[in-house]
Amino acid sequence: MRYFDAHCHLQFDAYDLDRDALIARMAEKEVGGIVVGVDRDSSIKAVALAKKHPHLFASAGIHPNDTPDERFDEAAFRELAADGKTVAIGECGLDFFRHADADDAEKARQKGLFERHIALAAETGKPLIIHARPSKGTMDAYEDALDLLRSAKREYGDRLTGDFHFFVGDTGTARKIFELDFTVSYTAVLTFTHDYDEVVRAAPLDRLLAETDAPYVAPVSRRGQRNDPLAVMDVVEAMARIRGEELDAVRRAVLDNAKRLFDLSGSPVAVP
Repeated sequence: MRYFDAHCHLQFDAYDLDRDALIARMAEKEVGGIVVGVDRDSSIKAVALAKKHPHLFASAGIHPNDTPDERFDEAAFRELAADGKTVAIGECGLDFFRHADADDAEKARQKGLFERHIALAAETGKPLIIHARPSKGTMDAYEDALDLLRSAKREYGDRLTGDFHFFVGDTGTARKIFELDFTVSYTAVLTFTHDYDEVVRAAPLDRLLAETDAPYVAPVSRRGQRNDPLAVMDVVEAMARIRGEELDAVRRAVLDNAKRLFDLSGSPVAVP
C-alpha cells in the first residue's frame, strides 16, 4: 500500500450501491484503510468487511453520542477486538459540540463510556481511535479526554496508545497529545481551509496520520459529494504542501506512522 486511510466508514449505507467496486479501486490505487465502527452493529460490519479484503482493517467501538442509548456490551466488544483484522478500539471519546448544553449527567455518561473503551484498549493492546469534539470556542472535550488518558496512562503505561481522529485542536492541545505519545489525524478539510495549517506545520511528522472520515468531508475537488478513501491522497498532498516538504517523504512518513500505531507489520499488506 502506498496510502493508508486511518479512518473511514465503508460499511455505511452510503456505499451500498458500489462498495465492492470502490474497494477494488482502492486496491488498484494501492490505498488501504481502517473501517471504523460507531456502534455494535457497524463494528460487526466493519470486521466482516475487513476479513474479506486484505487491504482493509477494522476498529470496534461506540461513538460518544450517535447512539446514546446503546449499552456497552463488554463481552461482544472483547470478541470483536480479538479478531485478527481488528487493529483498534473506537471510535470512542467525548463530543460536547452536539451537546453544547451538556449537563453533568451527560458528560458523566460519555466519560464512563470512554473509560470502558480505554480499559478494553489497554487489555487488548490495541490503540484507541478517539473522537473528541469540543463545544464552540473551547477545547473542553480535548482537555477532559486528556485528563482521562493521563490518569489511564499512569495505570496502563505504554500499553495505552491511540489517535485523535479528525483533529481540530490548536498547537497547545496537539503538544499535550504528543506528550502522551498519541497521534493526530487530519481529513480533507486541509484542502479547503487554512485553519489548521499552523498545527500541521508545527507537529512532528512522526505524530501525523491521514484519514478521510468517508463518506463525510470530501476534498475541495468534490465538495458537496460523497467522500471515499481515495481522497486520502488529497489529504497527504495537502499535508506536504502546508509543511513545504516533498510529497513522497510525507507519504512514506504518515504511512509508516499508521503501520507502527496499528501494528500492521504482521499483516499481509506490504507497506513500502
